[in-house]
Amino acid sequence: MWSGLFDLPWWGNVLVLLALTHVTIASVTIFLHRHQAHRALELHPIASHFFRWWLWMSTGMVTKEWAAIHRKHHAKCETAEDPHSPKVFGINRVLWGGVFLYVKESRNKETMERYGHGTPDDWMERHVYTPGQKVGIVLMLAIDMALFGVVPGALMWGVQMIWIPFWAAGVINGLGHFWGYRNYDCVDASTNLLPWGILIGGEELHNNHHSFATSAKLSAKWYEFDIGWMYIRIMEMLGLAKVKKTIPRPKFAAAKSVVDLDTLQAIVTHRYDVMRRYANSVKGVYLEEIAKLAQSDRKLDLKQLRRWLNAERTEAFPAMLQQQFEKALADSPRLQQLVTMKQELVAIWARSSASRDQLVKQLQDWCVRAEASGIRQLEEFSMRLRSYAI
Repeated sequence: MWSGLFDLPWWGNVLVLLALTHVTIASVTIFLHRHQAHRALELHPIASHFFRWWLWMSTGMVTKEWAAIHRKHHAKCETAEDPHSPKVFGINRVLWGGVFLYVKESRNKETMERYGHGTPDDWMERHVYTPGQKVGIVLMLAIDMALFGVVPGALMWGVQMIWIPFWAAGVINGLGHFWGYRNYDCVDASTNLLPWGILIGGEELHNNHHSFATSAKLSAKWYEFDIGWMYIRIMEMLGLAKVKKTIPRPKFAAAKSVVDLDTLQAIVTHRYDVMRRYANSVKGVYLEEIAKLAQSDRKLDLKQLRRWLNAERTEAFPAMLQQQFEKALADSPRLQQLVTMKQELVAIWARSSASRDQLVKQLQDWCVRAEASGIRQLEEFSMRLRSYAI
């Protein structure tokens, strides 16, 4: 039986397989995800076409289909129109059958027309990659068997074919909206699976991505590592890539006497930082008031109350708990004031119908009321809010 051009031991085949699948992962995260779906970076034609060619052979995926489905996922996240939300379909169906949800959505012409714009439409795409998507994976099978032997090559090819359906369509789309930690309280259920994005190319940092979808860099904290970003930086130094956007870092200047449009824009841009600082600023007041409530209401779930107070989206909590917490607010005017002020602050960047002038006026009014609240921490936070800069 043909043993292949490279007669490797079993562990040698495993190492080669890991290298091949890692190239596929890098192609998905750099080309399909960050470049095509979100336009977070530009790629040199050589790099772009290499990724297209490799994905054609290693996955058979069509660029337009992948980008369109992913864009729709962001636009309709966690709703009935989301192509693969575990909140809608259940974690088991997305984790183990995510590829079938992908295939089903790829046949939705409306999705392709509405969300598939701007993807490659050259001669190769129209005559080779799209109509011949199965040809590429058959070619990969032939190459694997020729290089590593019939049986080892076929087994390696099989793993290559299930690698993306499992890790991307299953783990990222499933567990990435079900389990993990969150740096940002964005409106969907996205989570960071691990702080070290290596195995899945940085896609492990899914909550970071959903919070800043157009960022080419997925890591946000000092302890997080995004290997896809490392590859992008190397490509940038070689002239093969150009980064367009990354997660914005807040800037501060001298506090303005009156907030203006620039202040508003800076606050909206850095809204997650604003909410984190707000929670830290009023944490002491929260603890004081919770301690008072605990003395009068032994049935109050203090741990959940703290979570509820810091959450941007309190509707995510069960109705029974919300009723309990609302009663707690009624018993604590200071907590009620802090929660109301927080909700009003969130509403400033959540509203889409108000004009810029109206939003600036609302922010000005918010600062005036915060500084007249009699709560020192709220007054200090308002002054900090005035110092956000573009």
